[in-house]
Amino acid sequence: MAHLAPSGKWDARYLGPVPHDTSYYAKCMLGGAVACGFTHAGITPLDVTKCNMQVNPSKYKGLMPGLRTIIAEEGSKGLWKGFGPTFVGYSLQGMFKYGLYEFFKDTYMNLAGEEAATKYKGAIWLAGSASAEFFADIALCPLEMTKVKIQTSPAGTFPVPMFKALSEMSKLKADTRYPFGSLVPLWSRQIPYTMAKFFFFEYIVDLFYTHVFTAPKNTYDKGTQLGVTFASGYLAGVVCALVSHPADSLVSLMGKPANKGKGLGQIASETGLVALATKGLGTRVLMIGTLTGFQWWIYDSFKTAMGMGTTGGK
Repeated sequence: MAHLAPSGKWDARYLGPVPHDTSYYAKCMLGGAVACGFTHAGITPLDVTKCNMQVNPSKYKGLMPGLRTIIAEEGSKGLWKGFGPTFVGYSLQGMFKYGLYEFFKDTYMNLAGEEAATKYKGAIWLAGSASAEFFADIALCPLEMTKVKIQTSPAGTFPVPMFKALSEMSKLKADTRYPFGSLVPLWSRQIPYTMAKFFFFEYIVDLFYTHVFTAPKNTYDKGTQLGVTFASGYLAGVVCALVSHPADSLVSLMGKPANKGKGLGQIASETGLVALATKGLGTRVLMIGTLTGFQWWIYDSFKTAMGMGTTGGK
């Protein structure tokens, strides 16, 4: 039977169309890097505007006004500040996020056993995604800190090219807390975000294949399966944005010169919970919904091209 290992025992690594061996996890890591690097870098203008709305809401009062302000002051190139560290940082993050999720999910399913893995699959999705994101954020943190500093510094006060910016961050590490000064707020933003992203994606995919596409998943063509992937990813992304926005605001505010030397509690207290939870939220919902939908679609397209099938709904 397909779900049995060569030893004859039930094994989560043999539930899919291909065995989940070292080659499978390596391909998932590559697919995750492609999915996250290109999508995050592609929406840099939205990210630049969102970060500035969080850091200076009196000046950047909304998505369109913010875009116009940046273009007026810095030209269109100002919208693409931080493209380099965004692309590299989120490629590394995506590599560990997706690749390690597949690994941890299989590992936790096998630890639980066949019956418990089915009964408590939601808990396994949450544990697998949290474990993967813990490591993914360590890879992302130095580049995320650099990206935010580039995007929120007034024009001409901080280098924009990636390698010059990384060098400057290192020189100023006493002030910037580079390279891991933002790791705790990054974990507080990204771990709940990723848990929501993977849990709700898997859950919504299950709903589609239970209530809408009720025949066996493998009887539907690739286009239909990838359509389910995109819709599920988009809806999961909206939830992600709501869950992680306050922590995202804190990460942005840490890069503001006026907050130099302040602790997270002080920054949060001075900003206020409502502002942390709402400033730039509309832009982020649009950004993360679209981003997450396309990430899952690219990732599953890559897996499909590799003959590995789409994620979820088994």
